[in-house]
Amino acid sequence: MKHSIFLILLMVCLLSCKNDVLPKPSAYLRLDFPEATYTNWEKDCPFGFESNTISKVTIKDDCSLVIDYPTIKGSIYLTYKKVDGNIKNLLIDAQKLTYEHVVKADQIDPKEFINDKEKVYGMFYEVMGNAASQSQFYATDSLSHFVTGSLYFYAKPNYDSIYPAAIYLQKDIRRIMESLEWKN
Repeated sequence: MKHSIFLILLMVCLLSCKNDVLPKPSAYLRLDFPEATYTNWEKDCPFGFESNTISKVTIKDDCSLVIDYPTIKGSIYLTYKKVDGNIKNLLIDAQKLTYEHVVKADQIDPKEFINDKEKVYGMFYEVMGNAASQSQFYATDSLSHFVTGSLYFYAKPNYDSIYPAAIYLQKDIRRIMESLEWKN
């Protein structure tokens, strides 16, 4: 009898244990992007640059461009303006456009850009937080040419989830600025 009670208690203990299933915490997808390869982009515009081969460049009016990244679901918008004694106003407008994102941005990090050899001078702004645009920039030769650019994604801004794509496209923006050449 003692053995049977012991066996019954042992079976109850062994069978009563169970593994509770707990839901996994929320996470973001890991995004892997191809290594960037670049090609020269030159059309009938007063400037040229190197663009990523995974992008598609569309020319709008007055050499304004949309550099679309369909696999990343984002675009870089470039706007070209001729400098005609209005450099101060163009600079103010470019900086104003960037700082309109301060309402939603956690931080805006400006970085100066200077390429004396090609006479390209500008600013690159990394916008951190849930702002509509994750990057803004402008480049100019201060005498004839002025280009502004903005990075946008085709999704509601969620900085944590678009961060990897934003970093990838910010490298492309820097490459555009570094390779920018003015035509006369």
